[in-house]
Amino acid sequence: MNGRLEPPRPIVFGGPLSPGVRTLLFANVGVYVFQLLAGMLAQVRFDRLFGLVPYDVIHHLFLWQLVTYLFLHGGFFHILLNMLALWMFGTELEWLWGTQRFLRFYFVTGVGAALCSTIVTPNSTIPIIGASGAIYGLLAAYGLLFPERILLLYLVIPIKAKYFVLILGLITFWSSVTSTGGGVAHVAHLGGMLFGWLYLKGLGPRGGFQNPLRGWRDRWRRERLRRKFKVYYKETRGGDDRPEE
Repeated sequence: MNGRLEPPRPIVFGGPLSPGVRTLLFANVGVYVFQLLAGMLAQVRFDRLFGLVPYDVIHHLFLWQLVTYLFLHGGFFHILLNMLALWMFGTELEWLWGTQRFLRFYFVTGVGAALCSTIVTPNSTIPIIGASGAIYGLLAAYGLLFPERILLLYLVIPIKAKYFVLILGLITFWSSVTSTGGGVAHVAHLGGMLFGWLYLKGLGPRGGFQNPLRGWRDRWRRERLRRKFKVYYKETRGGDDRPEE
């Protein structure tokens, strides 16, 4: 090495499949095949039961929909684009993080996207399907961790990852504000990016959701041990004095 940083390289398509990405690909493709075999009428019922329907989540407590909607897709190109993005960006993130943290991040952002959609449109009865919420979370993570990486937009236009994610976020935000129900869950996309950013930057020095009660619990345990030691010291040594901390 000559001591100089190597210039950012264009992204290499995905690379070898990592275990978590492979599992998600097989699960999504398997569910999509089942959707095709189920037929049109059964698919409508399937989407209503396992897609994200905000009204049913709030009024009927169909909480499983916050996860199951990630595995349903509305057509060949819908699943193709999502799985392509999962392979391209998710593989490198999983090799960096490890499978456990990668899968946790994937489902945290996917569920976070679902919660955003549910909160914004609580009375909607239109099913939301697709892994796009989690995919947008992966894109946000990629832009944060590899900001100088050069991506090839449309396989032609070079653009840095940080600018790509920023532009995508602005477009998604504008679409969520001006959308009149065109069928694309822009709020879910924005929610996935938001939760991805919070996971990596907003909650804890190392990223990732931290237990908010952990500090209080540790302090309670220390105080409890201190009181026990004070009683023990008093009983064995006598008097009210205790050693200085």
